[in-house]
Parts: sequence; C-alpha cells; structure tokens
Amino acid sequence: MNIEVRVRIVSGLVAVVFLVAHSFAQQRPEFKYSGVVTDTQDLDVAGAAVTVTSQGHTAHTVTDRAGQFTANLEYGPSAIVQVEIAGFAPQQASIEAGDPITLKLSPAAVSQNVVVSAAGTAVTQIDSPASVKIVTSTELNEASSAFLDDKLRQVTGLELFRRSSSRVSNPTSQGLSLRGLGSTAASRTLVLADSIPQNDPFGGWIHWDEIPQTTVQEVEVLRGGASDLYGSSAIGGVVDLLQQSPGPASYDAEFDYGSENTPHGMVSGTLARGPWSGLIAGEFLRTDGYITVAPSQRGQVDTPANVDYENAHIDIRRLLGERGSAFVRGNVLDESRDNGTPLTTNATRLWRYSTGADWTPTKTGAFSLRLFGSTENYRQSFSSINAARTFERLTRLQQVPSQELGAAAKWVQSLGAKVTVVGGADTHDIRATDLENPIGAGGAISGVVDTTSRQRISGFYGQALVQLSRWTLTGGLRGDHYINLDTKTINQTFPHPATTTALPNRSETVASPKLGVVRRITSNVAITATGFRAFRAPTMNELYRTGQVGQQITLANPNLLSERATGWEIGIQLARPSRNSVLRGSYFWTEVNRPITALTISTSATEIINQRANLGQIRSRGINIDYQSQLFSWMTVNGGYQFAEATVTRFDQKPSLVGNWIPQVPQQMGTAQVRFFKQKWGLLSLQGRASGRQYDDDQNLFVLHSFFRFDVYGSHELGEKVEMFAAAENLFDRAIEVGRTPILTLGTPRVVRVGVRIHSRR
Repeated sequence: MNIEVRVRIVSGLVAVVFLVAHSFAQQRPEFKYSGVVTDTQDLDVAGAAVTVTSQGHTAHTVTDRAGQFTANLEYGPSAIVQVEIAGFAPQQASIEAGDPITLKLSPAAVSQNVVVSAAGTAVTQIDSPASVKIVTSTELNEASSAFLDDKLRQVTGLELFRRSSSRVSNPTSQGLSLRGLGSTAASRTLVLADSIPQNDPFGGWIHWDEIPQTTVQEVEVLRGGASDLYGSSAIGGVVDLLQQSPGPASYDAEFDYGSENTPHGMVSGTLARGPWSGLIAGEFLRTDGYITVAPSQRGQVDTPANVDYENAHIDIRRLLGERGSAFVRGNVLDESRDNGTPLTTNATRLWRYSTGADWTPTKTGAFSLRLFGSTENYRQSFSSINAARTFERLTRLQQVPSQELGAAAKWVQSLGAKVTVVGGADTHDIRATDLENPIGAGGAISGVVDTTSRQRISGFYGQALVQLSRWTLTGGLRGDHYINLDTKTINQTFPHPATTTALPNRSETVASPKLGVVRRITSNVAITATGFRAFRAPTMNELYRTGQVGQQITLANPNLLSERATGWEIGIQLARPSRNSVLRGSYFWTEVNRPITALTISTSATEIINQRANLGQIRSRGINIDYQSQLFSWMTVNGGYQFAEATVTRFDQKPSLVGNWIPQVPQQMGTAQVRFFKQKWGLLSLQGRASGRQYDDDQNLFVLHSFFRFDVYGSHELGEKVEMFAAAENLFDRAIEVGRTPILTLGTPRVVRVGVRIHSRR
C-alpha cells in the first residue's frame, strides 16, 4: 500500500471520528441549574453574581429582579454554585440539575463591607486605602431626626457650613464640611447619587430634601481628597447616596408627626413585569419651625424660620438580557422657606432627570453611561433691620434660574485575578442668570442687576488597583479643564439707561493624582496610607452673586481662582469578626492653597459686610477614630472622635489672620450611639453628639461655644409589616449656638415625633 493510499485512509478515518464526535457533542444534554437568592428576611436579592462550576467548567449569570437565576452547563448532573454581592458575605452550596435551590445571604461582617466610592470599583472596606464610613439603612431609619443631613451628622467630622439643620437653615448655608476644612455656601465635599452630582449647579450647596428618603438604602462617606475620580469639589471627600433600585412588587411607607406642628410622610413602591421594572416614591414635610434668634436679642420682627417641601422620584428600568440594563429617572423638589422675619423668604423648584445604561459584556469588565441634567428656579428676598429689631425694610429681590447638562462614562476591567483598571470621562455644563432688583427707601423697585454666565467643567481619569496576597496598591490620575464664559452684567438704576459690562472668559487646567497603599498584617489588621492632590472650582454663586444670611452680607468676586489641595493620611484598621467589630484610626494632613473665604470688610451693630476672596493658605491636620462593635447579641455600640487643628497658615495681604482658626470648624468633636434590641421588647437607640467651640468669622471675634446634644429613638414591631416609633432630638433642650451674623442664632431645641412605618414582605 503506497503512501498516498495510507494518507487517504487515515484522513477518512479522522473525518469519520470527527463527524461522530461532533454528532455526539450536538446530542450531549445540557444541565439546567436554577434557584433564588434572598436575604435573611426573605427579601429577594437582585443583581447578585452567580457562578456555577461543574467538572472544571463554569457558567456565569446574575440574579434578576425577583432574585432568580438560571445557568446551563453541558456538564453535571451536580455542581457548586457561588453567589456574591456587595454588602453580603459570599455564599457557596452544592446544587443538583433540575432541582431549584434557595440561597440565603447573610450581611457581611463590618470588616467585609464592600465600598465603591474610594476606588471606583468594589473593594472590601479593610482593603480601602482611604477612610470610608458606611451609614446603613438601619442607622438611617433609627436616627432621631426626620432630616437627612441631621442623620448623617452621626458620622464624625461631617458638618454643615453652620451647625443648624436644614429644618430651618437657608439653602445657601447648607454647604458640607469634612476633614476639618470648613466651607462657605459652597461645599468642599461632593455629594453623589448614582454617580450624578447633587451639589447645586449654581451655588454648590446641598438640597438635602430633594430625594425621598425611602429610596436611600445606604450612604458611603469617603473622607479625604478624591478629585482623582470625581473632579471638582471633592477636596474634603465624597458622600455617595446609594439609592433603591426598581424590583418586584413591594411598598414602604412612613408617617410621623412632631413638635412645632410638623407632619411628615413618605411612600415608595416597586413593580416588575418581565424585563421591565419601576419605582415611584414621594415625601412631604412642613413645620411651623422656631425662632432662631437667641431670646435675649429677639425683637418684634423675629418670626419662626421653617420649611415646607414636597418631592417625588421615579425610576423605570429595563433589563438588556442577562448582562445589562437601561434606565430613565427623574426627581422633582418644591420647597419654600420663611427665614426668620416677615420679609425674608426663599423658594426652590428643582427638576433633575437622568438616563443611562450598565453593561457587563464579560465577567471581568463592566461599562456604565450616565446622561443627566437639571432645571432650577430659585428666588429669595433680603431685608435690613434696625438695631432694636423693631423695624424691617425690604432691600432686594433675587431670582436665579439655572440649567445644567452633563454626561459621564466609566469602564472597569479586571486584568487577571490581581489587577483592576478603571477609566472614565465626564463633562458638566451650567448656565445661570442672577437677576436682582434693589428696593428703594419707598418700597419700590429702584433698578435691576442682571448677570448671566456659563461654566463648563470636563475631565478624564484612569486608575489601577493591584491586589496581592497582603498588599493593595492604587494609583490614579485625573485631568480637568474648566472655563467660565459668556459672562455679562446689565446694570440699571431707574430712570437712568442700562449699562452692559462683559467679563473676559477665565479658564484653568488642573491635574489630580492620588496614590494609596494597604498592607494587611493579618486577615483582620491592616495599615493604610494615601497621598493626593485635589481642587475645587469657584461656583458662579461665589463669582457673581451677593448673598445674605441674617444681617451678614457677602459680596461676590469675579476674579476668584480655584482652590488647590495637597494632602495625605496614614491609618490602621483592626477588625474582630466574632464581635462584628471594627476600629479604624487615621492621622490626616491637608493643605489648601487659595481657599475661598468670606473676608470681613466692615462690622457694625446691625450689619457685617464680607467679600469672597482667595485666602493665602489653610491647613487642617489631626486624627479621626471610628469604632463599632456588637458587645452582646442585644447590644451594639458605635461612635467616633475627630481632633482637627484647622488654621490659616499664610495670607500675605493680611498677615494678622495667620494662626486664626478656620471659621465653622471645632478642634474637637465626637459621636456615640448605643443600640439595644430584643424582639420581645423592641429597639432603643441612644445617640450623643458633642462639639468644641468654634468661630463664626475669619477674624475669630465671634465665638460659638461648645455643646452636647442627646437624642433618643425607640421602636416596636406590630407583626411583620407594621412598626411604631418615637424619637426625641436635643432631649435636654440645650441652647446650641449656630451663628453670629452678628445676632446670635440657635440650633434645634427639643423636638419630639411619633410615627408608624409600614412595609411589605416579599
């Protein structure tokens, strides 16, 4: 037999074997593995990553809105299934083909909590080089206050521009401070909801009552500069509001009534049909409020400061196969306030809308896209009051319409088991008008000042996360370019003709690097270190609008430059899983060059005139400690302490300010909470917050003394779906000094509320 014949025979046999094998492969049965994933309360868990492994082969999927999953493998009939999702401990079990399984996930231990804000991708809290505090839904529900900003004050070091609550404070004073850096009207901390900025586009302050609180499931508070991922305003850190996603049919409702004639209610509901799901929620609150001026200084013009608001939220989502989803979301806020005298009021109407998609094309990569915008109308009136506070005169009316549009895209990709890279870009365009009408001595409008402007901020970033056996390394860099353009002012005093002044365009380009390292000494002990650069662009409010709180008037400054920060911190984290305990301590150091502050120009018995200006340099350094532990099955404790030496370190134009404390920043503050729970009796939570003295001005003339506030919350379940609760704020009715403008104003007195919470069980 010649070689050619042999080749043909062998080739034919190979072809026959291939065809037979292919035929058997086509006929090989597929094994179907399915189940449902719930938590310990039998609530469905959507979006959990499911891996089914049999005979060395794997299939990947995610749970749908009903917590269900299905995976097909050509190997079986038994397999191992593993389920993972942030906030829960991983679960693994054996599974038989054709026999659905139910997997119950338990909450992760404190040391295993997963955070996203610090690295742009999921990492366990102990592996995060930055200091992150998680405020759980349980802690939010058990806070004594009905206001979100007050609930977050249990996070040590978190404070508004002034000590007052959004219960009575002017929106323009609701700037947020972390790491002892203080704030003005604008926040040196960025607030996010689903990667979308929540800071007011014109002024940088926070509308705390914008989002129905039933949709806020958890809050991540990242302390320390984070401009490497988030750009402008993240000098002090980031507050990330993690909201509820649409899911199977469910409902939640809460209604309460409190002191100062304060009714409050909020409801939410979800529904799912096939690939579609939706969520709708709303909240309302009104209060008569209280007189904020100290009793010894009150006059005939002083009336209660208060708030009346309604909000609504809708989220419609569609699954795109097993690996993606798209959504459309909208918020609306309608708020009105009386600011403490008959002639001073303000109101806000805000529409916020967004759409986007999340896509996981492979088990190692994920892409997200967000398109968002808002339309806001803000109005406010201002007045002048005589020294005896017996007479008030209207001085100015103001309207500020603004619009914003933005887009953000992010890609997360794992490169093997140890390296994850994150990259993204975003842009944010804001257009606003500040329309002011001065009021003459006779009470008539005497002129008009109309300023229009546009601000655009765009950036791109990249970061690498390397996780070795005992080391976690992160490195990132972001570049931003912002520009203020098309600014012009029309100024007219009646009956004279109007004059128009155009301001030149102004722009800056900023680089924000960051490096972080974590060294695990043991599985429950880690040492961390972080270094960063961060920045904050001046808001249009600081550049072009004159503001007023009480009798303190702050003039605009169109020549402001961006704030630049350099900082670092080192820390240690100790965990004890058997007690669900964690102790984290950090030493931080942050230096801000060209900080924007309200510089005192003149002071009188009835009025303080400030002007915004770039100070030379400020520095905040100190320690922060967080602690949480479950001492017994029925008792948990948590709390924290911050010491911050926050001072002016350079100001060439006015050297006398060097060494002064940063306004609105105490050297010492601390929080503590003790929680008792027995199913038979219910829940009792005792909460305390203390703060040292601070100053209300750059010259350190107006002292705000230290305070201690004690709150209490209690609840009892009436069956599976109904819970009764009662709460008291400032139980000892302490007089908490909030501001000297120059009149002394006080914080929330003792207030009590009682209510009922109703929820479904799926």
